[in-house]
Amino acid sequence: MPTHASQTHVVVLGAGVIGLTAAHVLTEGEGSNFKVTVMARDMPEDLTSQAFASPWAGAIWSPMGRSDRLDQWERYTFDKFWSMIPTGLVRRLPARIYYGVEDAEEASWFRAIVRDFRVLPSDHPLPANAKSGVRFDTFSVNPEVYLPWLKSELEGRGVRFVRRRVHSLDEACEFAGENGAVINATALGARSLLGVEDTNVYPVRGQVVLVHAPNIKESVNIFPAGERLRSTYVIPRASTPGIVLLGGTFQPHDWDTSLSIPAAHGILARAKELVPALAEPTTRIHAHNVGLRPAREGGPRVEAQLVDVPSKHPLVPKQSGASTDTKTIVVVHAYGFGSSGYQQSWGAAEEVVRLLKDNLLQRCDVPNA
Repeated sequence: MPTHASQTHVVVLGAGVIGLTAAHVLTEGEGSNFKVTVMARDMPEDLTSQAFASPWAGAIWSPMGRSDRLDQWERYTFDKFWSMIPTGLVRRLPARIYYGVEDAEEASWFRAIVRDFRVLPSDHPLPANAKSGVRFDTFSVNPEVYLPWLKSELEGRGVRFVRRRVHSLDEACEFAGENGAVINATALGARSLLGVEDTNVYPVRGQVVLVHAPNIKESVNIFPAGERLRSTYVIPRASTPGIVLLGGTFQPHDWDTSLSIPAAHGILARAKELVPALAEPTTRIHAHNVGLRPAREGGPRVEAQLVDVPSKHPLVPKQSGASTDTKTIVVVHAYGFGSSGYQQSWGAAEEVVRLLKDNLLQRCDVPNA
């Protein structure tokens, strides 16, 4: 067991699902080599804050964008969540997806990831605008339970949580200290974080309606042909009996977090058309949620960088009496996951930690680093 003095101090900047999962992986097994601080303006218990997306997510595995790298993250994450079903944190959920195209199997590239995948027979009744469909088993989690659980797990491992608004990468690096490291999981904040300023980051506005409908036991989704960004979905919540999430909206570059009454009416109408049981008199509205998904042009940024601090950025605040000696800090960026934060979280976190460890070793080999 290494001594406290020999531990590398890692500051995880951001307390959404990506930052918390990275901290969880970092403190497993060989994680005793790390002293971890999670630093963020919004914490996992801030479940009504619209300043970060994690509390508002559907938090279900559903097919999104695809690439070899994303497939690896999603396979790993699916298997990880699937293994957690016995804990009660994760719900095994039967699901149907309808398509506005004829060949459902060709559209369903994800069949090797989910469980019990099958194409719906040709005589299966289809909703309007659908021409084919598939059925499979997936998982869902409830952010209101899962995020506090992650925090509790981390606190049990000695992880420190610091509520702080950070304006610059320099600030996080300075807090990490000599030979420290930073995981930048700031989501939309990466756009305005001095020293990062990633203008490829943008919000995707999402609005949903939560209803009490205990008779709904499966997730249903429809992707009309040519209207993928306007999919309709119905997701029974894990850990909250009877609550069902109805969605949704997908509005890129829209920063508005206020409730849209027309959008709410539209969501309810589309959901009832897709799942007629929602029109029963026993269904009642539970809540309305609006959140901003942290998307990025080109996809998620998960990569390591060696950063010299203090930087020469003209806008970075300078502390009186702060050291001017230059030091090199390993920073691993992990942001821009859009709608896929939960379903890529464990796979992406594994890559984040691997990059961190590899670059810490490389830094040790750099003279005067």
